[in-house]
This record gives sequence, structure tokens and C-alpha cells, in this order.
Amino acid sequence: MAQTYELTGTVKHIFDTQTFNSGFTKREFVVETGDDKYPQHIKFETVKDKTALLDQIAIGEQVTVSFDIRGNEYKERYYVNLSAWKIQKNGGGGDTSSDAPDIDSQFDNEPDPTDDIPF
Repeated sequence: MAQTYELTGTVKHIFDTQTFNSGFTKREFVVETGDDKYPQHIKFETVKDKTALLDQIAIGEQVTVSFDIRGNEYKERYYVNLSAWKIQKNGGGGDTSSDAPDIDSQFDNEPDPTDDIPF
């Protein structure tokens, strides 16, 4: 079974939902971590029904993101995505998650020839 990771930080950007020709949807967001001289900006993605998790999150909020690392290869190029499946507001906010999904059952991992994006 895949290992699950968590990261805590401040939401810096939330992108619009993207819908592809195949009907697949994804939405990306950026979380800034660290209070030091060199903060890190980490981009996550939510897919399918998990895109709704971001509807209850605002830029500037402190959150803890639970995510899986997903990697794939397409035409001898390698891609890594941080796939968020739970976003919890910190400081008294509500939990915007559902139970942890069986993430592998949500993806067929086969490239859709009608999409111009390989992931």
C-alpha cells in the first residue's frame, strides 16, 4: 500500500478547475511552508470529486494537506504529482475531507489519446 504524507502551511493560490475532453477533472493549489528565509511553495492537485475540497478553503488560511505521491512515465519522460485527498483547516476550522480513498481505484493510469496532456 502507498505511503501517505502530510504537509502544513498557508494556502497561497487556488487554481480554477480544469476539465479535459475525457471528462476528467482536476484542480491545483499551492501551499507555502516555512517561516524561514527561503519558504517553499508546494503545488498539489485534487482530482475528480476531490476538487470540491477546495471550495471551502480560502487563500491565506493555514491548512494541513494529506496527500499521496504519484509518479508515471509517458514517452520516456517522468512526472510526479502530489495528489491531495484531505485538506484540514488549522486553528478551529472544519475538516474538509472524506474518508481516505483507495486512490489506485480512481485512476486507470492509461494515457487518453484524446488529451494533449500526458497525465
